[in-house]
Amino acid sequence: MELKLKTISKAGIPEAISKAELYRSLNEPEEAESICRDILAVEPEHQLALRLLGLAITDQFAGEASDRYGEVEKLFQGLMERYERLYYTGLLHERRAKAQMRVGRPLHTLAPLFEEAMRCFAEAEKIRPPENDDPILRWNRCARLLQSHPGFDEEKEPEEFDAYDSSPI
Repeated sequence: MELKLKTISKAGIPEAISKAELYRSLNEPEEAESICRDILAVEPEHQLALRLLGLAITDQFAGEASDRYGEVEKLFQGLMERYERLYYTGLLHERRAKAQMRVGRPLHTLAPLFEEAMRCFAEAEKIRPPENDDPILRWNRCARLLQSHPGFDEEKEPEEFDAYDSSPI
């Protein structure tokens, strides 16, 4: 049996967006992801669907290096407004770092991800819409996380270099 995906109507997009948001809030990101893909099949540049799809995928980050990271980065780079590109890319870095924290990655190796997230949030803050403090809230969360885990400051001792291990020139 051949399974061919059905196409939703353009008129149904607002309701589909509402359903995707609902599924994300119910912690069912796979359902939200599927709905966003249906929307993007009809309207490939739909900004809200791009954002929701990226967030639904990051909701599924489990900690291991994911090939989905690149997919989300590409989605967020497709956002038209510079503020949104910066803010959501910051969220991507933050969520990736937190997922890797949950599986026990050494904290000092995650600091660059948090720092990149904070850089994106700081840039987004400069151009944020009036009364939108979201990038400040995210930056502060990252800062508090880094402050509360002293392991972020620890550096691994560099391995000693043995000249005999290198190849001759």
